[in-house]
Amino acid sequence: MGHAGRSSSRARRACAVVLVAVGLVTACASPEPSAPPTPPAPNSDGPAFDFLDAGDGVEIRDGDDWSMPSSSRPAANSGFFSEEASADDHVFTRSVDLSWRQIQPSDGDLDRTASGKAQGMAFDSLDDQLAGPDRFWMRIFASGESWAPEWVAEDCGVATYGPDYDGERHLPIWDECVWGHLLDTYKRVFVDGGLAADPRLAFVYVPGAFTWAEYDYEMVTAAVDAGDLDMETYLAWYDHAWTDLADLFGEHTNKLVFTGEDYPFGPFGADDDLLTAQAVDAGLGIRNGITEMFNFHLSEAPAYGSHILPNGHLSLDDTLLVHDGSRIVATENECYNDCGYETDDPYYAVRQSNLKALQLRTNWIYVVPEPSYFAEYPEHWDWVRLSMGATAETSTDAWAALRDAEDTYWAGDEAGPFESWASRPWVRNLERWLVQVDEPGSVAHRSDADVHADVFDADNGTAHEGLTTDVTGGDTGFAFELDPRFAAASGTCVVKVTYLDAGNGGFTVDVGDWSSPLVERTGDGEWKTATVAVPPGALADDPAFRISLAPDTDDLTARFVRVVDAE
Repeated sequence: MGHAGRSSSRARRACAVVLVAVGLVTACASPEPSAPPTPPAPNSDGPAFDFLDAGDGVEIRDGDDWSMPSSSRPAANSGFFSEEASADDHVFTRSVDLSWRQIQPSDGDLDRTASGKAQGMAFDSLDDQLAGPDRFWMRIFASGESWAPEWVAEDCGVATYGPDYDGERHLPIWDECVWGHLLDTYKRVFVDGGLAADPRLAFVYVPGAFTWAEYDYEMVTAAVDAGDLDMETYLAWYDHAWTDLADLFGEHTNKLVFTGEDYPFGPFGADDDLLTAQAVDAGLGIRNGITEMFNFHLSEAPAYGSHILPNGHLSLDDTLLVHDGSRIVATENECYNDCGYETDDPYYAVRQSNLKALQLRTNWIYVVPEPSYFAEYPEHWDWVRLSMGATAETSTDAWAALRDAEDTYWAGDEAGPFESWASRPWVRNLERWLVQVDEPGSVAHRSDADVHADVFDADNGTAHEGLTTDVTGGDTGFAFELDPRFAAASGTCVVKVTYLDAGNGGFTVDVGDWSSPLVERTGDGEWKTATVAVPPGALADDPAFRISLAPDTDDLTARFVRVVDAE
């Protein structure tokens, strides 16, 4: 129906849409429900498409292959979410949106029957929106001058800052008086009203500031520029804000989702670069709203545990608390030809943004089925649905997207923490429990076969999709290492290699002393995916393999390699 707002970046985009949060039925919920309706059982549907295996040999199909075996199931704490549920699209979690002014127009008790508005959206009353047993996620639009109760600014004696790129001015949420009143509202809504414990509530975006309730630094910068805020004052509030919310929600802290970002475009230089990690350290989840810009600003993301290594690869520390399976790691992927963005290659944009989201180990993704291209790319989105929230031990597959791509955020003269990053700003691959390894005879090289530049915005840089061998230089294959946790948990595996069918000769997949049948190229210049069956247990015993060119063979460009537990 509509689109949530987006995180800040140097390329601002305004989503001028009108949304109406509509209650499903008109019966009112109890003001303090002691026994909330039981939500439907979590989605447990298996794959919607047949799995392409290889029997005992090799199978080849055109294009990408996202198929998953029939045993695949979505992770328990995972899913698509949106303003409206759409069961046909496996979107089972809808929004409950409120403005602060709507829910607490005067100091004291909540008004659960009032309607409200924010960001051009009209909201039904809280009671109307809570009617029915279906799952929901929540936002309280709090900081906007037209969202906040008038009595808050009067009582706290604060001015507003802005306007933001949607024309709204905002209260200083870092003001201790404003923050205290907002915490009281959160207590009344979520603790006293029972919503924090309500099994229908999947999660809530916090703290409810600023544009689209996304915690960017535009208003913080405006206050600093006005001479009304300094770093010491801001940090004094920030240092306790997230523990305040965690203490309030107690055992339900895992339902809180901080909407800030690592390395924000803030006014305090390096001193605000890593502040987002404080929220996840306090036990909150994390959300990013702009993985459509899949190359930019998200390589070094400490709150997610993502780090750039000296060789340009990305590592992901999935032992962090935020990845314990009970918390929310979310993103939003719907702005492909919407929200002021345009592309003439939506499949590429959808594919790469979802690969980035999964590299960050997201378990929830905001979508709007039509602008997210669900109907056009159903097999891909089904693969995403079955991948979100999986761990190395539970995932059906492990994969490496082979590429060299610019993260232009790090292209400046300042290296930040990356003085040893030799290829800066070029990032090598997106990898999830499968790592491409350069070693003698298997050094991968940048390919010019599939190059994309400035997708959506110049900040998104240039990406070379696929890596190539260099037969003349002695590099005749690609080497890979599989995460031992995935390997130990897997049974009978297949390896899927997406490659450019150009040149002559074939290649094999080699595990230890075993080699697959030859994958023959036809030279028709099309992208294809070869599926190769690996002997049962072979990768568990030796979690490494190589894609090897046959003798007297032309160079090979490979773009995506996936190991699938076929059992």
